[in-house]
Amino acid sequence: MQVAITCRHGSIRPELREYITRKAEKLVKYLDTVSEIDVTIEFEGPRVAVEMLVEIDGYHTIVAHVEGEDTGAAFDKTLHKMEQQVHKHKEKHRDHRHNTSVADAAEQAEKAIETDEPKSIE
Repeated sequence: MQVAITCRHGSIRPELREYITRKAEKLVKYLDTVSEIDVTIEFEGPRVAVEMLVEIDGYHTIVAHVEGEDTGAAFDKTLHKMEQQVHKHKEKHRDHRHNTSVADAAEQAEKAIETDEPKSIE
């Protein structure tokens, strides 16, 4: 997985760049189909805008955008938004169907109870 960090109208410290890369890579633990993460940091006078794009399976892109005063804090808020959106995407595309129906599961449970004979205490 590739994390691309782009800065417009300014630059960031190498420590912050490493922090952003490390934190952005953790999105894979929520969704293993992430193919690319793009983080764009744009400096607009005293304000900073952080935008994060997460590409899933090469065809679906999730976007989060936050503006603030501090680059690190704005990135953390953007990452939190992205985590929520990725989790929502995962739940939406998750297969919630069960292999056995509720009636079949109840029948299997009843059979299991019937076959268990009470043990005598000696």
